Amino acid sequence: MFHIRMVSPASSTEGILELLGDCTGAVNVTVLPGSARFPDGDVVDCYLTPEVAGEMVHRLGQLGPRQRGPLTVEKLESAVIRSHREMVKPMVSDREIAPVWEVVDATIRANATYPFSFYLLLVCAGLIATVGILTNSQILIVAAVVVGPEYNAILGAALGITERSARPVKRGAVALAVGFVMAIAASLLFGLAIRGTVGAPHQYVLGLRPVANLISKPDLYSVVVAVVAGIVGVVSILQARASALIGVFISVTTIPAAAYMGLSASFGQWDETKGATEQLLLNVGILLVVGVVTLILQRRFWNSRETRQRLAGSSASDLPASP
Repeated sequence: MFHIRMVSPASSTEGILELLGDCTGAVNVTVLPGSARFPDGDVVDCYLTPEVAGEMVHRLGQLGPRQRGPLTVEKLESAVIRSHREMVKPMVSDREIAPVWEVVDATIRANATYPFSFYLLLVCAGLIATVGILTNSQILIVAAVVVGPEYNAILGAALGITERSARPVKRGAVALAVGFVMAIAASLLFGLAIRGTVGAPHQYVLGLRPVANLISKPDLYSVVVAVVAGIVGVVSILQARASALIGVFISVTTIPAAAYMGLSASFGQWDETKGATEQLLLNVGILLVVGVVTLILQRRFWNSRETRQRLAGSSASDLPASP
């Protein structure tokens, strides 16, 4: 279920109510006349079933600021609603539900922000990954990739490319470049400190580095995982599946590759540095390209599906009634 709330100028409220009244998936419509301030107007509140939420939010958004004030959309994990309309359309369905694209775009933009904490998390993730590589700890590698926020920047840039907007692409690219450089520098300094004090663990010195070998040797499997992870990342955003999105973070080798670049450079292991660099560029590039392609294909697929459904509905309404 989706909960929507908007402020409507008094002169436009009836038109909005007619729009909601024609929609069988709009339930518990509530109007509070004259209760809104800044801007002044009527508050219209209702719930939308997932089957109609995308189209209805789009139609409401097309009204424009003069006919409709601020519009907020909230996705509810669960809802118990009693309404005469529940008999018209089921509220629980096994069918795939069309994304509410306004919500999807807003979510991606909201996550693609780059305050100081973004870079701090990248540095912390890089240090965790560095310790994981030194100690051959897969758990620490998983922890590092979950902490790293870089996928939000990649997806923000992908959205900017699909919308042909240069600003989010530039901001995402700069944030990724600066963030990864900071993470690499932190790993380099940490590696130099370890090398000059307690020394690296014995297994690392002997070259027994199973975790590091996976990071510094990109191959066909790296490409396959990055492609699949990129698809899953976009689909998880579209369908609001947080567990799948976390799986993307765990699957790709971005932060560990950046960490190994700094660590291997601190020990003068230049072949490993080169391999880790290739792994980082490969994963970021594939995630970006797959993100762009998947967003475009998903939008075209759902738009064509909704068009077919509208045509089918209008054709059915044109049929003569049975005698």
